[in-house]
Amino acid sequence: MRICLITLSFALLASMGAADVKLTPVERVLAIQAKAFNGVSQNRLQRLLQGSPRAAEFLQDKAWLEQQPLASGDKNWACLAEAIYFEARGESIKGQFAVAEVILNRADSPRFPDSACGVITQGGERRHACQFSYNCDGLAEHIREPVAYAVAGKISRLMLDGAPRYITKGATYYHSRAVNPGWAKKFQKTFTVGSHHFYRENTQLSKK
Repeated sequence: MRICLITLSFALLASMGAADVKLTPVERVLAIQAKAFNGVSQNRLQRLLQGSPRAAEFLQDKAWLEQQPLASGDKNWACLAEAIYFEARGESIKGQFAVAEVILNRADSPRFPDSACGVITQGGERRHACQFSYNCDGLAEHIREPVAYAVAGKISRLMLDGAPRYITKGATYYHSRAVNPGWAKKFQKTFTVGSHHFYRENTQLSKK
């Protein structure tokens, strides 16, 4: 799989020289990555790629993320960006990616709605019965921190464009460390970052 990604990186690097070729943020990163490997022997490359599958952690670099252009997208992009903002804007970049992973892992699971918007708004028609509390707390949502929202939008774009999901190990649930919900005992804790614990059911639901 990793060899395929590097092969794709070199192909994208070549395509950057072609006219009218527009690359997604993930494709641009892969193309830039290819430059770094340009001159590395095949044997050396294979050895380098035997490390952790979290090689995609470069996407979580705050300085790199801030340099990326403002993101935009469709309804699912807007839903995911909003959820990241309201659920995790006070978290580290890694913590924000982790929340996005849970939402998309749910969208991949037959136990939940099959889109980011569907997952985020599930149960929102009943006060305090939704999956994401900001959707049913009875308060109007206002974006008051445009810089934080811009970061959330970039993370949303990267995740929807196919950024790997390795942080939470397939988690489909999370909660604040300030609370101790009873449901958490039924699931396997996979990761903790910032103020959130992450959980998955006994069967891992997503490896994307």
